[in-house]
Amino acid sequence: MAGRGKIQRSLPFLLMVLPGFVWVGVMNYLPMAGLVLAFKRLRFRGSFINSVITSEWVGLGNFRFLFGSSDAWIITRNTVLYNFAFIVLGTAAAVFLAVLLGNMLRTTLRSAYQTIFLFPNFISWVVVSYFTLALLQPTNGLINNWLGAFGRPPVEWYSDTAPWPYILIITNIWKGIGFSASLYLAAILNIDRSLYEAARIDGANTWQQITNITLPFLRRLVIVLTLLAVGRIFYADFGLFYQVTQNVGLLYPVIDVIDTYVYRSLINSGDIPMATAAGFYQSLVGLVLILGANTLVRRIDEESSLF
Repeated sequence: MAGRGKIQRSLPFLLMVLPGFVWVGVMNYLPMAGLVLAFKRLRFRGSFINSVITSEWVGLGNFRFLFGSSDAWIITRNTVLYNFAFIVLGTAAAVFLAVLLGNMLRTTLRSAYQTIFLFPNFISWVVVSYFTLALLQPTNGLINNWLGAFGRPPVEWYSDTAPWPYILIITNIWKGIGFSASLYLAAILNIDRSLYEAARIDGANTWQQITNITLPFLRRLVIVLTLLAVGRIFYADFGLFYQVTQNVGLLYPVIDVIDTYVYRSLINSGDIPMATAAGFYQSLVGLVLILGANTLVRRIDEESSLF
């Protein structure tokens, strides 16, 4: 009876989290049954479920398409290196911005700046792609107009691969820095203000307060968010690499990642099992990476690990 009474008291809270449980179950766990397609050659016979059941088992045959292609090394390299840059530079930029906002004395001004930096996070990549096109368009782009004003020749941005790694990294940081900085700012604002007062009394300047109080308090949050990001290092933001680059073929050597490659392959061939195999490969590698990173962190600082 005691357990039943506890459930009744917790019923309002259980109802609050019910939509989240349903969403996770439908969007994350239910589709896992479709992983069997990664090991089959799909042949449609009647209903989709019947087609899956009766299709031929090919084992790792679908994975050979991804790894047997001459582009396999390029897309894997681009995916990993871009995500590594996003994690390192994005985290550094977000922490830097959060520290700047946290040291602002006027709360109203801090909130205004936080809103400004957070706004790009809610803009879709389609809209961002048009902003980028307006800046980089070869004929009427804003940057080429500026270059012309200084007597410099225009740059063919969408046929030159050299600047695109920098463009993609800057665009990704610009769009996501506000959200990440808000997480770090919330942690900074929860630090006991008496620690800063004691540091100032002892003669510590602003930089010393940041390095000895603020950053150590942020360490665990940085580690947790980095571990979560490492788990998705084999996933790429499809909108960034497909929409912002306008899917220009000349740029594929520096912009093509696993997600865009699989998408184009699926559109061209309609091979659902191949796309499923690529998704399974990404998930498996992500799981191994996050387990390995968490094990390393646990050996260094057990309290900072996820589990």
